Formats: sequence, C-alpha cells, structure tokens
Amino acid sequence: MAAPKKAVAPKRAAKTSAPPKAVARKTSASGTPAKATARKPTPAKKTAPAKKAAPAAVTPAKGTSAKATPAKTAPAKAPPTKAAPAKPPRNESHTALVRRARRINRELGEVYPYAHPELDFENPFQLVVATVLSAQTTDLRVNQTTPALFGKYPTPEDLAAANPEEVEEILRPTGFFRAKTKSVIGLSRALRDDFGGEVPGRLEDLVKLPGVGRKTAFVVLGNAFGRPGITVDTHFQRLVRRWQWTDRTEPDKIEAAIGGLFPKSEWTMLSHHVIFHGRRICHARKPACGACPIAPLCPAYGEGETDPEKAQKLLKYEKGGFPGQRLNPPQSYLDAGGIPAPPLGAPATSAPAPGAPASAAPAPGSPSPEAG
Repeated sequence: MAAPKKAVAPKRAAKTSAPPKAVARKTSASGTPAKATARKPTPAKKTAPAKKAAPAAVTPAKGTSAKATPAKTAPAKAPPTKAAPAKPPRNESHTALVRRARRINRELGEVYPYAHPELDFENPFQLVVATVLSAQTTDLRVNQTTPALFGKYPTPEDLAAANPEEVEEILRPTGFFRAKTKSVIGLSRALRDDFGGEVPGRLEDLVKLPGVGRKTAFVVLGNAFGRPGITVDTHFQRLVRRWQWTDRTEPDKIEAAIGGLFPKSEWTMLSHHVIFHGRRICHARKPACGACPIAPLCPAYGEGETDPEKAQKLLKYEKGGFPGQRLNPPQSYLDAGGIPAPPLGAPATSAPAPGAPASAAPAPGSPSPEAG
C-alpha cells in the first residue's frame, strides 16, 4: 500500500504544478480566461503606475536639487553685507571699537581741519549767552541776532539791568524769546551777584547759571577756557549712534560713553568734527552717503543717498557752496572756502565749492531742523 500512496503523491504534485502552466497558456491563448487573468495583472498594472510614480518622485527630487542651486545663490545675496564691509561685527570688542572710533575722528580732522564753534563770540560772556539762545534754533539765526543784543548790553551788568520787554523784542527772531529773555537776564544777574561779573571756568559753577546745562557748560569750557569737554547736541547724538559708538540716548550717558573712547585732550575738537560732519554731510533726514569721506568706516552706510552725483547736491555750507553759520568766522575757515553768513535782513549769496554744483542758498536765517 505504501507504493500506490507514493504514486498518488507525484500526481498531486503534478496537478498542483500543472495548473499554473495551463493558466499561463490559457492566458496567452484563450480570451475568456485571459479576462480573468487580465483582472489579476490589473493590480500589477496598478502597481506599474506606482512604479512610474517612483520616477516621478525622483523628478521632484532632481527638481529639489535644482532648487538647491537657487538656495546656494541665497548666500550669494551676501554681497549686500559684503558691500558694507565697514559694518562692525555684533561682538566687536572694546579695543576694536576704540580703534575704529579714533580712526573716524582722525579722518574727520583731515576733512575739517578748520572746525570751530559756529557761534560768533568775543569773550566768555558772549559765548554763554549765545549758546543759551541757540536752543531750538540755528546758530545762524543766533549770530544774526546777537550783534544787536551785545551792542546794547555789552556786559553782564548791563544785561542784568535791562528791561525784559526790550530784550524780548531783540530776541524774538530766535524763537521762545520770552523764556530765553528770562534765562539770559537771570544768568547775567547771577554773574553780577555771585561771580563778580565774570563767567566762571568750572563746570559745577556754570551749571548753576539759569538756562545753562552740561552741553552749554562744555561749549564754554572748551572754547572760551580751553578745557576739554564733549558737546552732546542733536548732531552729536545722531552720529555717534549711527557709527555704533554707543546705543545710549541720554546726553549724560552718551557723554560718558564717548569720553571713554578718546583721551580728554581730543574731546573739544572731537565735538567740532562730529558736529561739522553732521551739519554738512551726515544729515538727519537724508545723509549724503555717496559723498561721505568716511563711508568705508560707517556701519550706517546706505541709509542715505549713495549715488555720488545725487549725494553731492545734498551737501551744505562750504561743502556745497552755501554760506556758513558765522558772520565772522575764523580765517582758517575762509581760507578753506567757507563763506560768511549774511547779517540779518541781508540777501544771501552762494558760490559753488570746488567740485560741487552751484545752487541757490537758503534765505538768511531760514529755520532748518538739521542746521541747529
């Protein structure tokens, strides 16, 4: 019995192996089973699109690699940052900051070797009064007003005894004339009563005078007594922040921060250099970046007009051929091409500075938010 069982086993194996062959032949020969078998390959055909989808997936992958090329051009957008190599690193060390700040001051000294206080004065009394009057107006307007004031009240004693209404009428062109009249008469009385009619040469004494703050005191100390001081006016505040010398906004903190970058012997001329540059080139609203001599050192380069020809038209005072602030400027300023300001009521004149286009000068004493 074992032999037939062994014989049956091969037949079953043959049957099991035969149908697949027969199915293969039927699928190729007969149409009806072919339909049934065609349904079975249908999943295969469905997978075929899936396999074709794989190459489609490869295509996006190639696309992504192609898109990666523009992504590589994103660093190519770095040229803007490279275009301003002067921009200091965020982690600029104190030593690097000191070097950069002092280099800027040296180069400004070469551009403005004739920098000076732009208020007309002949003695400390005239300077302290003129500086008080310069608040909220231009130095030009003050210089056009003080000749009449000092002509009538030449000494602290004279101004201390003046009729306030008469002084107000003289100071009216400077704006805020009532408050300014009160300050100049008050400080004149303090000079007469407390300092023997003489302007004191110490900071702690000057700031006690009516209308005199640290800024005014340093103007007087630096320019009337030759004692170092930093004048933190609106131009100075704007420029030192643009140059990233400090991020302070309070004048006394700015004064302390900048004073730590320079030796005391440079403080007074540093103030003149910065203020001169702020009035002539690095304006508040539209800096003339394309005509700036320290552009390679300026982190804020590009905030203003960078086209050299257009920037040249923005220059002011001797750089643009306009009259300056003083009616009686120093000879060094005149030798450098500076033009004296006209007296109050006189027509303004202008002459183009070397290399600068000729343009009309502003009306005498016309208010300007940048020229203070």
